[in-house]
Amino acid sequence: MQVSLDTMVDTLKAAAESSRLRILALLSHGDLTVSDLTEILGQSQPRVSRHLKLLLEAGLIERYQEGSWAFFRLSDADASRDFVLRLVAGIRPADAQLERDLERLAAVKSRRQARAAEYFARNAASWDHIRALHVPDRAVETALIELVGKRPFQAMLDLGTGTGRILEIFAPYYRRGIGIDMSREMLAIARANLDRAGISNAQVRQGDIFSPPVARDSFDLVTIHQVLHYLDDPSRAIREAARLLRPAGRLAIVDFAPHSLEFLREEHAHQRLGFSDRQIGEWLGEAGLDLKETRAFEPSGGDAPGLTVKLWLGQDRRLLIAEPVGESRRTARETA
Repeated sequence: MQVSLDTMVDTLKAAAESSRLRILALLSHGDLTVSDLTEILGQSQPRVSRHLKLLLEAGLIERYQEGSWAFFRLSDADASRDFVLRLVAGIRPADAQLERDLERLAAVKSRRQARAAEYFARNAASWDHIRALHVPDRAVETALIELVGKRPFQAMLDLGTGTGRILEIFAPYYRRGIGIDMSREMLAIARANLDRAGISNAQVRQGDIFSPPVARDSFDLVTIHQVLHYLDDPSRAIREAARLLRPAGRLAIVDFAPHSLEFLREEHAHQRLGFSDRQIGEWLGEAGLDLKETRAFEPSGGDAPGLTVKLWLGQDRRLLIAEPVGESRRTARETA
């Protein structure tokens, strides 16, 4: 993507200042609040806010609200993001100022992880009770990667990201990952987990699965992992997810097969007691996707009733049509 001379000059002016370049370097490691940046930079909040305003106006960063907190991140636009990452990569890693900033950033992330661990500990017993009813998560994760494949791709979206685990396992393959969740507590856990894993190419943000704060036709892979059974209208969630896919993009769903464990509805807020292949296939078809493959994971051992985990992989029916070099790619729908 190319821009006008004046636009390039304005962009360079926005970045060509010590504090603003430090902010860009910090945001390349993950999303931060004004308070985080104020603490790390050792500057007043008005001064930091002024720098952020100039970077926002230049389109180099973006702001999003999460309850009463405002977070800042690098721009979702590929051209702006690539520009910033190339700029930051040119800074000598051993620069004394940058090293101090990264030390303070590590302290901020350490506190995040402590808060997340406390919340997780309070709720771990409930989650472990459900996990004991089905196969280990690792088996499903391995199958999920196998179905999707290990070829690099541009962008991934995880709806109802929870702990951020699905973003973590696919991090080696996508260039940019985004996780959406309504719970601020779960987002704190996800950020802590991604920080601990050293993953800087993924972000999480607060949002509704029925109206995700992302652009349509933007993702090669969308995942909905153990979320549909909490929803009163899972078909709508699938339709919304399909709108976010690029042509030939894929939607991976992990959930339970039909079961009769009523206590999950009464004690754990499950609104649906599993889904059949036929039901998921119909919902995918209504959303313009083809059901490409399914996998089933039976509960292991024991006489007590368990949960069968299902994996469904759908694909957008639109196909990319290759064009001569220099021309934009079109879809089959656009050329019909």
